[in-house]
Amino acid sequence: MNTLVRLFLFSFLCLGLSNLGHAQERHEGLPDDTQVVEPEPDWDNPRKIVLQVTTKDDFHVNNVYYNAINMQKFYGTDNVKIAIVFYGPGIRPLLKESAIAAQRVKSLQDYEVEFIACNNTLTTIGKKPEDLLPGVRVVTSGIAEIVEKKIKGWHYIIP
Repeated sequence: MNTLVRLFLFSFLCLGLSNLGHAQERHEGLPDDTQVVEPEPDWDNPRKIVLQVTTKDDFHVNNVYYNAINMQKFYGTDNVKIAIVFYGPGIRPLLKESAIAAQRVKSLQDYEVEFIACNNTLTTIGKKPEDLLPGVRVVTSGIAEIVEKKIKGWHYIIP
């Protein structure tokens, strides 16, 4: 690879990485684009969003992961907190033996997306917290976790 191509790729990567913490630019050509309401999210006052996974369907689980990524792109990674709660049949994508996209889970965790598993479900299917992918937080009840987050001001999205 010649020097000019390397310089171009390096510049392109640096530009892309420098925008990770900032909200994407709104498309001025979209007259009806989403209007961000006051107070706009920032480091001290991020948008807080909780998603749920209640199925082991690959398509649905990957869609939830894309939803998390798209919210980070829209608001900026520093301006949004995302938690994904897995319960019922939805716990299976987090089990080491049946994980769906384990590398994506790790990547999302690296960008501070929180993965939360329901211990009631684990107990029901005869599994333990150590059967889960690394970094997954276990709570007594996935549904109760969602309720408590809603009370704390989190937005509950059912993808």
